[in-house]
Amino acid sequence: QVQLVESGGGLVQPGGSLRLSCAASGRIFSFLAMGWYREAPGKQRELVAAISKWGNTNYTDSVKGRFIISRDSAKITVYLQMNSLKPEDTAVYYCNLVTPLRDEYWGQGTQVTVSS
Repeated sequence: QVQLVESGGGLVQPGGSLRLSCAASGRIFSFLAMGWYREAPGKQRELVAAISKWGNTNYTDSVKGRFIISRDSAKITVYLQMNSLKPEDTAVYYCNLVTPLRDEYWGQGTQVTVSS
């Protein structure tokens, strides 16, 4: 069994920063890709950013230039540095991991609220 444990969410004012972390544990030794999705009230879950085991990154347009995804392959951990946060970034953020065998796992979600 594989567990993804997220941390780093919270309340921040517009223009502020947060750093999310997601660590994988259990029967997992490598990954094909890890990423962050978010789900705002009344909206579908969307991909925010993803990073492959080779370091290739992908961002949704609305966060380009503000968010940075990175990973520690040895620790099977992914990070999301979120800068210049906006109220529309408010959502529950979910960590996602895809294994080399294409199995997919999700974290429990962490709330990010951007409000003054």
